[in-house]
Amino acid sequence: MRYRPLGRTGFYVSELSFGTMTFAGEGFWQAIGRVDLKNAEALLARAIEAGVNLIDTADVYSQGGSEKILGAALKNIGVPRKD
Repeated sequence: MRYRPLGRTGFYVSELSFGTMTFAGEGFWQAIGRVDLKNAEALLARAIEAGVNLIDTADVYSQGGSEKILGAALKNIGVPRKD
């Protein structure tokens, strides 16, 4: 995986990002995707294993359901909160 500096923050982010818009699938977002926790864990683990460290999320995805699944998935696959 190749990484790029994130502005002048000193952080480096992967050139590829992992999108979470398909997580949960509540309300309008059902038309885009309905990835549940189990599948989110598998997808996220694979992305992290490949070196992805940039995750796209927004509180509007499934009215926040996407972020809830993302947080639970990160915890369940053992990513430390500080990371």
